[in-house]
Amino acid sequence: MSLRAAGDKLICRDELVRRLGTPRSERVVFTNGVFDLLHRGHATYLAAARALGDVLVVGLNTDASTRSLGKGDDRPLVGESDRAFMLGSLECVDYVCLFDEFTPAVLIDVLIPDVLVKGGDYDLDHVVGRETVESHGGRVELIPFVEGYSTTDLAYRIRSTADQPST
Repeated sequence: MSLRAAGDKLICRDELVRRLGTPRSERVVFTNGVFDLLHRGHATYLAAARALGDVLVVGLNTDASTRSLGKGDDRPLVGESDRAFMLGSLECVDYVCLFDEFTPAVLIDVLIPDVLVKGGDYDLDHVVGRETVESHGGRVELIPFVEGYSTTDLAYRIRSTADQPST
């Protein structure tokens, strides 16, 4: 894949709905997150999500949205345009759509994905957009985390190493 193709996967909400809105023939899978410091756990999770349908849409928290989540004053570590580009470079990701709200509820409401995917740390009753998806005949899937991979832990390890004197 060319670098241009990765960047072309970033799409605005209106264009996403124009391309993938209902009715449609493809099974659309949606997930969302910050995806700061893209790592193996993210790639594994996204590939598993993509396997559940024909098209994978990733809702990506903007920088402002990420800060509102309380992940720390220094997060995100990587800016939204770079995070979107990195996600777009993954073969399993078809579209990346930024959202500025605290949750992706508005994006889910207008897209109405067939499958809504979240990580295994979520409880089905607390998945934002579940009601919308299920009321339109879709389903919610929880994908287990890959042990040993966490952006928060990775950022902590980087900070800890940076605090140690170099030899």
